[in-house]
Amino acid sequence: MGTPAPMTEDKTQAVQAVVDRVSSYQDGATEGTVADELRRGLDEAGVELADEQVTRLADAIEDAHGEVFVREVIGEV
Repeated sequence: MGTPAPMTEDKTQAVQAVVDRVSSYQDGATEGTVADELRRGLDEAGVELADEQVTRLADAIEDAHGEVFVREVIGEV
C-alpha cells in the first residue's frame, strides 16, 4: 500500500475530528475497538494514514485522560 502522502491542514483537521469523536466514547471499549473505529472514521472522512499512525493514535486515545492532539501523537501531518 505504501506510505500515504503528507497531509494538508484540511486533512489534519479531518483526522482530529475523527480522533475527537472516537475519544469521546472510547471508555470501556474492548481492545482493538478504538483502532477499528479510527479506521472507520478515517475511511468516512476519505483520509488514509499508515497503520503505525493509526496504532499510535489508538494507543494515545486508550491511554489519555483528556484530549488527544493529532500533531502531538503522530507529528506534523
